[in-house]
Amino acid sequence: MKRLLLLRHAKAVPGGPGIDDHARELSERGRSDAPAIGHYMVRRGFTPDLVLSSTSRRTAETAELAFAPLKKAPVTELLEALYLAEPDAIVSIIRRVPRKQESVCIVGHNPGLEACAAMLAREPVRRKERSYFDAIEEKFPTCALAVIDFDVSQWPALRYGTGKLVDFVRPRDL
Repeated sequence: MKRLLLLRHAKAVPGGPGIDDHARELSERGRSDAPAIGHYMVRRGFTPDLVLSSTSRRTAETAELAFAPLKKAPVTELLEALYLAEPDAIVSIIRRVPRKQESVCIVGHNPGLEACAAMLAREPVRRKERSYFDAIEEKFPTCALAVIDFDVSQWPALRYGTGKLVDFVRPRDL
Protein backbone atom coordinates (compact mmCIF):
# COMPACT_ATOMS: atom_id res chain seq x y z
CA MET A 1 0.00 0.00 0.00
CA LYS A 2 1.09 3.56 -0.73
CA ARG A 3 -0.22 6.63 1.08
CA LEU A 4 -0.49 10.05 -0.56
CA LEU A 5 -1.00 13.23 1.44
CA LEU A 6 -2.09 16.33 -0.46
CA LEU A 7 -1.52 19.49 1.60
CA ARG A 8 -2.53 22.87 0.27
CA HIS A 9 -0.32 25.72 1.44
CA ALA A 10 -1.50 27.67 4.47
CA LYS A 11 -3.10 31.12 4.24
CA ALA A 12 -0.74 33.63 2.61
CA VAL A 13 -0.62 37.40 2.54
CA PRO A 14 -2.81 38.80 -0.23
CA GLY A 15 -1.45 39.10 -3.75
CA GLY A 16 -2.15 41.86 -6.17
CA PRO A 17 -0.65 44.19 -8.76
CA GLY A 18 3.09 44.54 -8.36
CA ILE A 19 3.34 41.68 -5.86
CA ASP A 20 5.43 38.66 -6.84
CA ASP A 21 3.06 35.70 -6.36
CA HIS A 22 5.93 33.25 -5.96
CA ALA A 23 7.38 35.30 -3.06
CA ARG A 24 4.15 35.67 -1.05
CA GLU A 25 4.72 34.62 2.56
CA LEU A 26 2.31 33.10 5.06
CA SER A 27 -0.07 35.32 6.98
CA GLU A 28 -0.34 35.17 10.76
CA ARG A 29 -3.25 32.74 10.39
CA GLY A 30 -1.19 30.59 8.03
CA ARG A 31 1.66 30.46 10.54
CA SER A 32 -0.73 29.06 13.16
CA ASP A 33 -2.70 26.71 10.85
CA ALA A 34 0.37 24.89 9.46
CA PRO A 35 1.70 23.61 12.82
CA ALA A 36 -1.88 22.70 13.86
CA ILE A 37 -2.27 20.49 10.80
CA GLY A 38 1.18 19.05 11.56
CA HIS A 39 0.11 18.07 15.07
CA TYR A 40 -3.02 16.49 13.57
CA MET A 41 -0.85 14.43 11.20
CA VAL A 42 1.27 13.22 14.13
CA ARG A 43 -1.82 12.23 16.16
CA ARG A 44 -3.30 10.32 13.21
CA GLY A 45 -0.02 8.70 12.15
CA PHE A 46 0.07 10.49 8.79
CA THR A 47 3.84 10.93 8.69
CA PRO A 48 5.31 11.01 5.20
CA ASP A 49 8.66 9.53 4.24
CA LEU A 50 9.07 12.21 1.58
CA VAL A 51 7.69 15.72 1.10
CA LEU A 52 7.60 17.26 -2.36
CA SER A 53 6.79 20.96 -2.24
CA SER A 54 6.29 23.73 -4.73
CA THR A 55 9.11 26.26 -4.69
CA SER A 56 6.87 29.17 -3.70
CA ARG A 57 7.64 30.81 -0.40
CA ARG A 58 4.18 30.04 1.03
CA THR A 59 4.43 26.30 0.24
CA ALA A 60 8.00 26.00 1.56
CA GLU A 61 6.97 27.79 4.79
CA THR A 62 3.90 25.56 5.11
CA ALA A 63 6.02 22.42 4.75
CA GLU A 64 8.56 23.65 7.28
CA LEU A 65 5.93 24.54 9.89
CA ALA A 66 3.64 21.56 9.27
CA PHE A 67 6.38 18.95 9.63
CA ALA A 68 8.18 20.60 12.57
CA PRO A 69 6.06 18.62 15.10
CA LEU A 70 7.35 15.29 13.72
CA LYS A 71 10.06 13.58 15.76
CA LYS A 72 12.03 12.90 12.58
CA ALA A 73 11.69 15.45 9.79
CA PRO A 74 10.92 13.85 6.43
CA VAL A 75 13.18 14.41 3.45
CA THR A 76 11.83 17.51 1.70
CA GLU A 77 12.43 18.48 -1.92
CA LEU A 78 11.35 21.75 -3.52
CA LEU A 79 10.18 21.26 -7.11
CA GLU A 80 9.58 24.14 -9.51
CA ALA A 81 7.24 21.84 -11.48
CA LEU A 82 4.76 21.86 -8.56
CA TYR A 83 4.33 25.66 -8.62
CA LEU A 84 0.68 26.15 -9.67
CA ALA A 85 0.78 22.65 -11.23
CA GLU A 86 -2.16 21.06 -13.02
CA PRO A 87 -3.43 17.71 -11.69
CA ASP A 88 -1.84 15.63 -14.48
CA ALA A 89 1.55 17.21 -13.75
CA ILE A 90 1.16 16.44 -10.04
CA VAL A 91 0.30 12.80 -10.78
CA SER A 92 3.25 12.54 -13.16
CA ILE A 93 5.58 13.71 -10.37
CA ILE A 94 4.04 11.24 -7.90
CA ARG A 95 4.52 8.35 -10.32
CA ARG A 96 8.28 9.07 -10.37
CA VAL A 97 8.65 8.67 -6.58
CA PRO A 98 11.00 5.80 -5.67
CA ARG A 99 9.36 2.53 -4.63
CA LYS A 100 10.94 2.62 -1.15
CA GLN A 101 8.86 5.68 -0.21
CA GLU A 102 5.66 4.33 1.36
CA SER A 103 4.09 7.70 2.17
CA VAL A 104 4.51 10.92 0.20
CA CYS A 105 3.16 14.41 0.82
CA ILE A 106 2.68 16.96 -1.94
CA VAL A 107 2.54 20.57 -0.71
CA GLY A 108 1.05 22.71 -3.42
CA HIS A 109 -1.63 25.01 -4.73
CA ASN A 110 -5.21 25.11 -5.86
CA PRO A 111 -6.93 24.46 -8.15
CA GLY A 112 -4.45 21.67 -9.00
CA LEU A 113 -4.48 19.89 -5.62
CA GLU A 114 -8.26 19.90 -5.33
CA ALA A 115 -8.67 18.51 -8.84
CA CYS A 116 -5.92 15.97 -8.23
CA ALA A 117 -7.62 14.67 -5.06
CA ALA A 118 -10.98 14.38 -6.84
CA MET A 119 -9.41 12.57 -9.82
CA LEU A 120 -7.40 10.10 -7.75
CA ALA A 121 -10.08 9.16 -5.20
CA ARG A 122 -12.35 6.26 -6.00
CA GLU A 123 -16.12 6.47 -5.87
CA PRO A 124 -16.82 6.56 -2.11
CA VAL A 125 -17.79 3.21 -0.57
CA ARG A 126 -18.55 4.19 3.01
CA ARG A 127 -20.43 7.15 4.50
CA LYS A 128 -17.27 8.70 6.04
CA GLU A 129 -15.46 8.45 2.71
CA ARG A 130 -18.47 10.13 1.02
CA SER A 131 -18.37 12.99 3.54
CA TYR A 132 -14.65 13.56 2.84
CA PHE A 133 -15.28 13.47 -0.92
CA ASP A 134 -18.18 15.92 -0.63
CA ALA A 135 -16.08 18.28 1.52
CA ILE A 136 -13.32 18.30 -1.12
CA GLU A 137 -15.84 19.05 -3.85
CA GLU A 138 -17.25 21.88 -1.73
CA LYS A 139 -13.86 23.53 -1.18
CA PHE A 140 -10.21 22.59 -0.62
CA PRO A 141 -9.25 25.60 1.53
CA THR A 142 -5.79 26.74 2.56
CA CYS A 143 -3.92 24.27 4.78
CA ALA A 144 -6.44 21.49 4.07
CA LEU A 145 -5.10 17.94 3.98
CA ALA A 146 -6.41 15.00 1.92
CA VAL A 147 -5.08 11.51 2.69
CA ILE A 148 -5.49 8.87 -0.01
CA ASP A 149 -4.40 5.22 0.17
CA PHE A 150 -3.63 3.15 -2.91
CA ASP A 151 -3.47 -0.63 -3.09
CA VAL A 152 -0.26 -0.65 -5.14
CA SER A 153 3.33 -1.62 -4.40
CA GLN A 154 4.98 1.09 -6.47
CA TRP A 155 4.11 4.66 -7.37
CA PRO A 156 4.10 4.24 -11.18
CA ALA A 157 1.09 1.91 -10.75
CA LEU A 158 -1.02 4.73 -9.30
CA ARG A 159 -4.22 5.17 -11.36
CA TYR A 160 -7.04 7.71 -11.41
CA GLY A 161 -10.17 6.78 -9.49
CA THR A 162 -8.53 4.02 -7.43
CA GLY A 163 -7.49 5.71 -4.18
CA LYS A 164 -9.34 5.27 -0.91
CA LEU A 165 -9.94 8.69 0.64
CA VAL A 166 -9.14 7.99 4.30
CA ASP A 167 -9.23 11.54 5.61
CA PHE A 168 -9.85 15.14 4.69
CA VAL A 169 -9.32 17.82 7.28
CA ARG A 170 -9.39 21.62 7.21
CA PRO A 171 -7.95 23.96 9.84
CA ARG A 172 -11.48 24.88 10.93
CA ASP A 173 -12.10 21.18 11.74
CA LEU A 174 -9.32 21.13 14.34
